[in-house]
Amino acid sequence: MTALVLVEVENGEVRQASRSAIAAASRFGDVDALVFGEGADAAARLPGIARVLSVPSLANELAEPAAALLASRAKDYSHIVAAASATGKNILPRLAGLLDVQPIPDVIEIKDAETFVRPIYAGNALATVRSADSIKVLTVRGSNFDPVAKDGGSAPIETLDAPAGETSAFVKVELSTSDRPELESARVVISGGKGMKDAANFKLLEPIADKMNAAIGASRAAVDSGFAPNEMQVGQTGKIVAPELYIAVGLSGAIQHLAGMKDSRVIVAINADPEAPIFKVADYGIVGDLFQILPELEKSL
Repeated sequence: MTALVLVEVENGEVRQASRSAIAAASRFGDVDALVFGEGADAAARLPGIARVLSVPSLANELAEPAAALLASRAKDYSHIVAAASATGKNILPRLAGLLDVQPIPDVIEIKDAETFVRPIYAGNALATVRSADSIKVLTVRGSNFDPVAKDGGSAPIETLDAPAGETSAFVKVELSTSDRPELESARVVISGGKGMKDAANFKLLEPIADKMNAAIGASRAAVDSGFAPNEMQVGQTGKIVAPELYIAVGLSGAIQHLAGMKDSRVIVAINADPEAPIFKVADYGIVGDLFQILPELEKSL
């Protein structure tokens, strides 16, 4: 069997989530990588890659042409895999529709080539599913698979043309820049909730994050209130993280947020409400005023 992995490249490097997807796909046999835009060379250096399919003319990963291209190559593969990222969740369901197969999202464990484990009910239960489709289309959670190394391979590169006739068009992209680690791969994450009260107070997290080399996250309530941008959202409808240390500040612990971080190795909660649900999953809890605790934590660090 051969698997095809949709590989995401950012700033000249393959994203950790995609390297985890490659590790997962290697369970099925040989692995080919598909790269849109630039970055084929970075993918070719990954260990375990048999061949890289490069589509330099499709730099913006639009779902319509990307899914059409994948569908045209699908017959050569038993499994098509992507990270459970915004890109993977955008493209692979459309591909599954074109192939008339059932997509299997958010896989956290691979039992065998046909059997997978995925969370349901916001992570409160795990479902073991078996697919009889001839082509399995799945996204995997990067936090549940150890990523392959960045170097060690030398796969050949084959260049493909983007399919013609698709009607979607790229307009623009707006990206925020940060020197901090990527949220999904950071060793430490500190997140703020609605208890931060406003966007200005969110900056209280920054000096602590800088001292701990941590990424900054946010709850959905904080994002919806305009305290933080959407790309910082952690949770079922945001990013799934599982760092070594997760610090939840002013964050009640709604079920959709817990679904995105409860697999963290150590969870620290800071909240004025001793009955907040976040304390039920926290390893350490501090009940108190975050506006007093954060400056003391920064000073101690």
